[in-house]
Amino acid sequence: MSDASSLADRVFVALRDDLMSGQLAPTERLAESSLAERYEVSRTPVREALARLLADGLIERRERGLYPYRPSIEDLDHLYELRTTVELRGIARIEEDDSRRHDRDILGPELDHWKRLRRNVPRPDAGFVSEDERFHVALLSAAGNQALVAALELVNVRIRPVRMFDYLTEDRMLATIDEHIAVAERVVDGDLAAARDALSTHIEASRRVAIRRATEALSMAGMIRALRS
Repeated sequence: MSDASSLADRVFVALRDDLMSGQLAPTERLAESSLAERYEVSRTPVREALARLLADGLIERRERGLYPYRPSIEDLDHLYELRTTVELRGIARIEEDDSRRHDRDILGPELDHWKRLRRNVPRPDAGFVSEDERFHVALLSAAGNQALVAALELVNVRIRPVRMFDYLTEDRMLATIDEHIAVAERVVDGDLAAARDALSTHIEASRRVAIRRATEALSMAGMIRALRS
């Protein structure tokens, strides 16, 4: 591999990780010059990395350049369908094979973490989405199929721009914490059918909120465009 290819790969991985971790805001324009400065490289490897990310669907071209991917209402609905399939499959694969078990070393600390959050509920904050994602990734990791985990992480990146607005009210914070505890406790207790039902209900509640938020955002954007015209 040439030095140029290696540098382009390094920038691609760094930029992809920053997108997946939410380090780059959904509204942030991905300009070659600023990214080159961020990663301390020339613009050429940045340009190559952006082309790959565009092909992978993690970024998109809008009016004035490239931005982190922002799903349409239809895309959001389809991505939630995929998310539900992936996450429920994690529980189903344990149910179907008596030799498989959830990893308690992953689930135990995660359950303890959410019980601590329940005792001291954080203030509503868009950044709480990272806590939520961590729970779902941990739950799926404990089921032992890293391919499913990788699929979920990609879905998380694509729905995060909308889900960041999921945790702006106290009732959503409390509901999420309580639902996570309920799912994890059922898995730890071995009641996988109840865990699967609770997880399905939890994801569906998130889907409804996400679609409502996205619809509200599109309506507001339309009003702003109308006022400017």
